[in-house]
Amino acid sequence: MVTSYKIIESEMDNRGSKSEIQYPQPNKISVKEQRVDDSYLIKYLLIKLRYTLMNFEINYQIKFPSKQFRKFSTLNNQSNLNPFYVTGLIDAEGSFSTTIYLSNKYKTGWCVQSCFQISLHSRDLDLLLQLQKYFCGIGSISKGKTRNSVNYSVSGIKDLTTVIIPHFDNFPLLTQKRADFLLFKQIVVLMNKKEHLTILGLEKIINFKASINLGLSDIVKSKFKNIVPVERPIINITTIPEPQWIAGFVSGEGNFGVKFKKSLKNKTGYQIQLIFIITQHQRDINLIKVLQKYFGSGTIRKDPRHPAVYLILINFSDLTKKIIPIFEKYPIFGIKQLDYLDFCKVAKLMSEGKHLINEGLNLIRTIKSGMNKGRKL
Repeated sequence: MVTSYKIIESEMDNRGSKSEIQYPQPNKISVKEQRVDDSYLIKYLLIKLRYTLMNFEINYQIKFPSKQFRKFSTLNNQSNLNPFYVTGLIDAEGSFSTTIYLSNKYKTGWCVQSCFQISLHSRDLDLLLQLQKYFCGIGSISKGKTRNSVNYSVSGIKDLTTVIIPHFDNFPLLTQKRADFLLFKQIVVLMNKKEHLTILGLEKIINFKASINLGLSDIVKSKFKNIVPVERPIINITTIPEPQWIAGFVSGEGNFGVKFKKSLKNKTGYQIQLIFIITQHQRDINLIKVLQKYFGSGTIRKDPRHPAVYLILINFSDLTKKIIPIFEKYPIFGIKQLDYLDFCKVAKLMSEGKHLINEGLNLIRTIKSGMNKGRKL
């Protein structure tokens, strides 16, 4: 999964789902930022998140979309998530995988496990709880393998068959991840028929697995010599079916930022620029082009060192008249919503011309310092 412009391992503490995005740094290696330390952290985060949500708006002197903010809290018994939002979030951060490994417990000598999973930063634990509620409470939430990450996963064949697969049949993925889902679905069908317990069925599953994600492990390839990978479906979309999908996708792959640039034209000595970026793997450049057309704005740039593409919007008019209204009507959930609200606050200050005076500039600087990786709970 490709994340944002600049996510450096040494800077991975104290932030939300994505770091503050900057223009590509060729000498920097992008890494996935997701993650959790101790088991007690789950209860701690819920308490802190509830406190933050109750007091956040009070601390702001300038009005922002508070109506939307009230929708953020998910500490209740029902999910607030729209089905298209869920699909967008999974397009950004989810995965469908099948693991095949040696095991003496089965007659074939091999164990097959299929799993749907999404990993987020521990600050977005509440969003995972919301997602679990949306999926009828199935699956489990656990500490991730990497630092400060939490995982929501579903591996029960019955749950995959009756809940997970029907959702993505009814609300299809838009990225190339849909190809993984379609192949994954065929594997689950075979497992439902117990075919994974026979050598013939296992070979069928291996042929599907060979075309999913990173393919087969070296040990599987060494033990099975007649592998014939199935043809991987090509996903080619032309439209965005529902704005809620964008809200979910941006919750994972979007970034709201504020940039300071030195300028002799302004009395303060600085120019303020709002920047909104969506990041995606280069295999989904077509999707990025569709999003550009949907917004009617933005520049597409390719990362010269990594397989990533970026849709970048910096035009103030487009940001305030197109981007901000979209997410006011179709809210982002998770910690990133706080970055969006700060983004709106800076936009309001700029529309009032307050960024042209030192007092306003300092206020914007303070807001920026608490966004993205600077946000502390």
